[in-house]
Amino acid sequence: MPVQPDTAPAVASIVLPDGRIVTGYAIDPTYPGPVTTKPPVSRTAVNVALGGIGFLAVSGGLLLLTTFITALTALITQLVILAAVIFGGWIAVQLFGTSSRGAGTTVTIRKAVFKRNHFHG
Repeated sequence: MPVQPDTAPAVASIVLPDGRIVTGYAIDPTYPGPVTTKPPVSRTAVNVALGGIGFLAVSGGLLLLTTFITALTALITQLVILAAVIFGGWIAVQLFGTSSRGAGTTVTIRKAVFKRNHFHG
């Protein structure tokens, strides 16, 4: 590669300790640029990120849990109402239904006197 005269580097000579002379072009040493180190990620940022991921993972489960509790509450409420209706119907039949006790004796008490915890009719 041809070199222009005005840009030719200067020739340098070095005398070695044993007396020899070394002549050559002076080369500017090239130093590598400063190493840019990325700052480490702060622990706070990592903890916030992991907390967010954990919260999102748990939110679905919490939503299902609340839905399950709501459904269970509705089921228990309906079972209690059903039991009350059935039991109330049974009581109504016992009170207002026809009696099938044909062999019993009916006693009507019109005037009764209780003295000293004894019945006198």
